[in-house]
Amino acid sequence: MNRVIITVVGKDTVGIIAGICTYLASHGINILDISQTILQGIFNMMMIVDVSKADISFDELSDGLDAVGEEKGVNIKCQREEIFTSMHRV
Repeated sequence: MNRVIITVVGKDTVGIIAGICTYLASHGINILDISQTILQGIFNMMMIVDVSKADISFDELSDGLDAVGEEKGVNIKCQREEIFTSMHRV
């Protein structure tokens, strides 16, 4: 399985999750796990997705999520799981 970690942060507005999930689904990307919270109007979400059946490259995914983030007014970042794990190892 080829997994990617997606993080989303920004002012809470209607449609953030819907916009991201619609984009992912349109490219064959499956959501494996998702956690989201809103603290004093600030939206924060972390997703683990499976990109093994994606019809786009990692760079295209990153660029596409940047565009969704701009449209929704949030900051979206994605990292390959192995990079994320290495960076957060104690």
